[in-house]
Amino acid sequence: MTQASQISNATTIAVVDDDESVRTALDSLLRSSGYKVRTYCSAIEFLDANAPPSTHCLISDIHMPGMSGVELHQQLGAMGFRIPTIFITAYPDLGVHIPRLVACLPKPCDADRLLDCVETALRQ
Repeated sequence: MTQASQISNATTIAVVDDDESVRTALDSLLRSSGYKVRTYCSAIEFLDANAPPSTHCLISDIHMPGMSGVELHQQLGAMGFRIPTIFITAYPDLGVHIPRLVACLPKPCDADRLLDCVETALRQ
C-alpha cells in the first residue's frame, strides 16, 4: 500500500456546500480517490452533526445561507479545531488571509488541483 493510499484510508474529508450537485460530484471524486467522505448541506448541519472531531480536511463553499464558509472556519477556530480548509467558490476573490486555509479554488474545480490541495492539507 502506498503512503498516499494509507493517508486516504485513514482520513475523513468533509464537504460542506449548499449545492447538492457540487456535494455529489465532490463525494464521487474523493471516494474514487480512496478518501472517506462526509457531505453536509450547510455549516450548521456540519456543526450539529458533531463532525469536526473526525474531520481531517474540510472542503467548504464560501457563500452559503445561514453561516458562510468563512464564518464556519472562524467558529471551528473558536472551538479549538484546526482543520485544514479548502474553500471553493463561484467568487474566488476572497482577498483576506485565513489561518489553516490551504486554497481557495473557483467553481467548477479542476479535479487534479483539488486532489493536490487535499494531499497538501493532509500533510499539514
